Amino acid sequence: MAVATVNKKIGDEDFWVFYDANDKLPGSRFSPLLASKDRLFLVSSPGNQVSLSFLSFSLLFFHSSASPMEVPEVGGGFHGVEVLKVHPWWTFVIADANLSITLSTCLQVDVSALEGKVVGLYFSANWYPKCQQFTQVLASVYTHLNERGTPFEIVFVSADEDLEAFDSYRTTMPWLAIPFSNLDLKKNLNRTYDIEGIPSLIILQPGDEEDAWVRYDGVDLIYRYGARAFPFTKEKLKQLEDEEKDKHERQTLVNLLTNHSRDDLLANSSLKQATVASLVGKTVGLYFSAQWCLPCLKFTPKLIRVYNNIKQSLVNQQDKDFEIVLVSSDHDQSLFTSYFSTMPWLAVPFGDPTIKTLTKYFDVQGIPCLVIIGPDGKTLSKQGRMLINLHLEKAYPFTQEQLESLEKEMEEEAKSFPRTETHQGHPHQLTLVSQGSGGGPFICCACDEQGSGWAYQCLECGYEVHPRCVKAVNKHDTGS
Repeated sequence: MAVATVNKKIGDEDFWVFYDANDKLPGSRFSPLLASKDRLFLVSSPGNQVSLSFLSFSLLFFHSSASPMEVPEVGGGFHGVEVLKVHPWWTFVIADANLSITLSTCLQVDVSALEGKVVGLYFSANWYPKCQQFTQVLASVYTHLNERGTPFEIVFVSADEDLEAFDSYRTTMPWLAIPFSNLDLKKNLNRTYDIEGIPSLIILQPGDEEDAWVRYDGVDLIYRYGARAFPFTKEKLKQLEDEEKDKHERQTLVNLLTNHSRDDLLANSSLKQATVASLVGKTVGLYFSAQWCLPCLKFTPKLIRVYNNIKQSLVNQQDKDFEIVLVSSDHDQSLFTSYFSTMPWLAVPFGDPTIKTLTKYFDVQGIPCLVIIGPDGKTLSKQGRMLINLHLEKAYPFTQEQLESLEKEMEEEAKSFPRTETHQGHPHQLTLVSQGSGGGPFICCACDEQGSGWAYQCLECGYEVHPRCVKAVNKHDTGS
C-alpha cells in the first residue's frame, strides 16, 4: 500500500490528507441508499474502537499542526503512529498493535466501508422506552459479533426530536449513524422500507439481487435468537427454526425451570412444596413481570384474584391443579423480594440464568406476559395475560376447547349488546364491533389492558373499550 499526502485548506484550517496512492475510492451499493448529495459518510459514536482496515478507503484529514509522518506499510494498514493530532473535532489514538483506534469524539466513516458486510438499518428513538429496551439487547448482540470479527454493521436512523436527544442516545450505541441533520435521507429510508413503528431493524444482505438481501423482521430475530441469527440468511434461520421446533417438542417443565445447580423454586411460607418436580402434571403459568413495570403493577392484583378463584374452584378436584411461577426482570434483589412478597405463588430465584433463557425461549418482548404450560409440559398459550383480561378465571384450563367454548358464549352474549353506546367521558358515539367487522386485538382505553374480539369502538378517533368497561350514559343525561 503506497501512502501519499497532500495539503488541503478547509475553511480557515489547513489539513494533511492521507490516502492510498494506488487505489481510487470504490463505488458502493450502499452509496445511493445511505449517502446524500452533500455527504458520503456516516458518523460513529464517541469512545468506540474501529479497525483502521475498516476505514481502508476513507480519506483521513489530519490537522496541519501534525506534520506528515513516515507511515510504513504493514499488513495493508497504517502502523507505527502513536498519536495523530487532527481537527479539533477528532483525536485518533492507536489503542494496540492490532491497528484499532479510539474515537474521543466523532468519526466520519465512508459509506463504502459497509461493502461486503451484513448491514442492519436501525430505526429508533430515545424517547420511546421499547426502543431503549431493545437497544440494550441489540448492543449486546452487536458487541458479541464484532468481538468475533463478524462482518456485521448497524446504521442508526434516528427519529429523535432534537440533536441533544440524538447525541445522548448515541452514547449507548457502539455502531454508526446517519447524521442527525440529514433529514431528507432519514425520510427517504423510512419511505423505502415502509417503517410504520419503532424499533425496527431492517437487515440488508451483501449481494446485488435487491429482493434477496432485505429482511424486515430484524427486531424479532434478535429477540428470538440473539447473535445466533447471524448472518440472517434463509438457510441459517431455517436451521434455527428446526432446532427450536425440536426443543419445543421435547419441552418439559423440568427442563424449562431447572438448571445444573438448581431443581427447586422460591415459595412463600404458605406453600409447602417448592420443587419443580411437584409441578409436573399441573397447568402452570410463567409470569414474566417486574416491580418497576407500571402495567405489571396494574395487572398483578387482577392475576392474584383470578389465581385464588381458580385454586378455590379446584379444591375438591385432586386430578387438576394450577400454579404460577414468577419470572422476574427486576434489577434489584430488595425490589424483587418486596414484589414477590405480595404474590401467593412460586418464583424463579432472583438473577437466576434461567430467567434470560426463558425470556429468549418464549420470545418475550414486553411485560407483563403470562405463558401457559399444560399438564403435559407443552406450551398452551403465550397470550395468558389477554385470556385473563377477557375471561378471568373462566379461562382455566386454557385449552383450545375451553377457549372455543368461551368464544361461543361471547358470541351469544354479544347478541344482547346495544349496537351503539355513549361512554362516560368520551365525546363520540361508540359502535359495537367484532373481529370480523373491523375489530381485533386492542388495548382498552378504559382499563389499559389487552382485548380481542368484541369491543366498542369510536369510528371517528379509534377509541376502544371492552364491552364490560363501558360506562353507559343515558341520553337525557347528555342533554340530547
